[in-house]
Amino acid sequence: MSQKSLAQITAPTRHFAVQLSATRRGARLARLLTERQLDEWGEPYVAAAQVVAELASNAVLHGRVRGRDFRLRLTLRPDRTLRIEVTDARGDRVPRVPAPVEQDAEGGRGLRIVEAYANRWGVVEGPAHGKTVWAELLMKH
Repeated sequence: MSQKSLAQITAPTRHFAVQLSATRRGARLARLLTERQLDEWGEPYVAAAQVVAELASNAVLHGRVRGRDFRLRLTLRPDRTLRIEVTDARGDRVPRVPAPVEQDAEGGRGLRIVEAYANRWGVVEGPAHGKTVWAELLMKH
């Protein structure tokens, strides 16, 4: 057995989850908590923080239902794949990568940023008519 495969077998899967208010403040907090958690795990966090910022912002702007929060979940697997999940309350609003946007447009770039950083991403139906948008990144030192 190689050293690498032994390390993968013995490395634990790490989890972090938090429920946040579906506000701009909650979206900012999601990014900050991601940075802090990944730093605590000894992992680089710049790319993951960008992805979380976009997904949390989308949850607040497009997935908000009055009185309902959104959830952030981070899972770091032994193979160093980080899965980011943001669950919001609007399952009827499935995100799609928009057509190319004008250079001076104020929006429409969020999922393109997610695509640029993530190895893959997608959407699954969430609890209580919600949805979970997820992205996976291979962590590199």
